[in-house]
Amino acid sequence: MSDKHDAGGVPTTGHVWDDDLGDFTNQPPKWWMLGLAASAIWCVVYFLYYPSIPVSNAHGYFKGLGHWTAITEMEADKSVVDEVRGKYEAKLKDMTPAAILADSELTEYVTRSGKVLFGDNCAACHGTNGVGTVDKQGLFAPILRDDDWLYGGKIDDIYTSIVGGRQGLMTPHKGVLSDQQIDDVAHYVKAMSDEGKSAADTDSAVAAGKKVFTESDCTACHGADGKGMQAMGSANLTDKVWRFDGSLEGIKQTIANGVNAGPDARIAVMPSFQAAGKLSDAELKKLAVYVYKFGGGQADAPATK
Repeated sequence: MSDKHDAGGVPTTGHVWDDDLGDFTNQPPKWWMLGLAASAIWCVVYFLYYPSIPVSNAHGYFKGLGHWTAITEMEADKSVVDEVRGKYEAKLKDMTPAAILADSELTEYVTRSGKVLFGDNCAACHGTNGVGTVDKQGLFAPILRDDDWLYGGKIDDIYTSIVGGRQGLMTPHKGVLSDQQIDDVAHYVKAMSDEGKSAADTDSAVAAGKKVFTESDCTACHGADGKGMQAMGSANLTDKVWRFDGSLEGIKQTIANGVNAGPDARIAVMPSFQAAGKLSDAELKKLAVYVYKFGGGQADAPATK
């Protein structure tokens, strides 16, 4: 301790460094000691109140004097949420999806809760927010945000699709039509989408394809104008929306092998969520309203997805 800095009579530990440095033996401030003691008491109380160390008995661990568990806290929080949701859930039981849409407050509730249901049950195929997906084999899960619907995009149509599922069927034409005929029809179908039917008639291959299209069973499902039939779920061939590969080779493959009709056929199956038994009737309604609120099904244009 230097002569210029007198210890003022405060005792030291007796240790000296560098000839003049020593340690005082002052006690910490009382507020600091009280805080230390309070912290120690708090640790003991916390340790005793909540589950802590494992013990060698049938319970497996010390459960704590408060018997707290994460499960009981979750259930308490859930009961609060269920109480808030209860008035809405009670109304849903006896309402149709269309009636739900007519109630703005209930629609807002259903849209918010339907987002979770869609993420858990639908997003794997249709993508987040219904943007659609395409896998490595070119299998396409339809976009739910546009106005192109095979089975109709109105609220009742969507509900029916979710509840009962959908499974399209197109017979394979390999063996029924020659390779040349399949090629011609593919050119005609491609031209209808790319150019419009009137412009397509000028090409010889397309003209030949039109003749095959008209004389074979194509018109029975897709109509003489190629615009499809919603009641059958047959595709509109005159727009630029394709369920599968819309290239010339892709169209030929679909015509030759069909859809859901054999080992080489295209696969287009929407499962029945009601038959699966995973979702309640109220949850099926929520999904229908949620998908409808994407906006695609609300247009007045002809629905042909």
